[in-house]
Amino acid sequence: MSQHDVARQASGLASFRRPRPVRVIAVASGKGGVGKTNVSVNLGVAFAAMGRRTMLLDADLGLANVDVLLGLQARYNLSHLLSGERELEEIMVSGPGGLRIVPASSGVARLADLASAELNGIIGAFSSLSEEVDVLIVDTAAGISPSVLQFCVAAQEVMLVVCDEPSSLTDAYALVKVLARDHAVRRFHTITNRVDSVQHGRKLHNKLQTVCDRFLDVPLQHMGTIPEDPLLRRAVQMQSPVVTAYPSSPASRAFKELAARADKLPEPRGMSGCIEFFLERLAGAHSRGDGLEAVG
Repeated sequence: MSQHDVARQASGLASFRRPRPVRVIAVASGKGGVGKTNVSVNLGVAFAAMGRRTMLLDADLGLANVDVLLGLQARYNLSHLLSGERELEEIMVSGPGGLRIVPASSGVARLADLASAELNGIIGAFSSLSEEVDVLIVDTAAGISPSVLQFCVAAQEVMLVVCDEPSSLTDAYALVKVLARDHAVRRFHTITNRVDSVQHGRKLHNKLQTVCDRFLDVPLQHMGTIPEDPLLRRAVQMQSPVVTAYPSSPASRAFKELAARADKLPEPRGMSGCIEFFLERLAGAHSRGDGLEAVG
């Protein structure tokens, strides 16, 4: 990156400072198929309903599905931003309840492995964004790919979505292991999805916590449970968030409680809580090579 680019990015970061701290949440999962994107979308809509200016970044680069889940016709996406065809404001779309969405590009394999210049382009675009944001939710890809690790390292909070399947727990443990051992991430929260009861969700969380206690000495905070709910499946078929389609359903109430609980999380020590913190951490992780090697 040239000195001019560095100066422009620093200027953009400085101009993006807000009086109100921005909460950056990475929603991740060890494996696919556990409902991670559904959690990201409904959590975002629930935050927006609380009056929080919320943005959802579809960071499942190459296999994007946030816009599909919501039935949105995104004319432009991150590929147009990277090519220089469009600005960030032009690719963003409005979702339910005022949620702002940055769509990724489905089926573009190269987006899953961004070059340094391309990642810097995304960072620069966010740093120059004029919209004010209270909450940025990053819907990562499943697994422990380089982009997943980078986004999790950069975020303030990592929320792991798990369900009652052995592979979900083992893969979630693998993600915690890599982030904690290789990248010094210590703040993890679990969201137990598609469970029969609060007790079932707590038991599932305890299973993962027991293994993390034994081998990693890493604490996990249980953020809440999302119950198995036929209305949630119906909302997915309608391409609508359950929070807006069925606001009184058990799943909808659980997402609202989850957002309220997440909104009260303390600001991490040593972290500014502003969007430039996330951007600088993301840039730093990439320049140092953090997360650029898959770890088994």
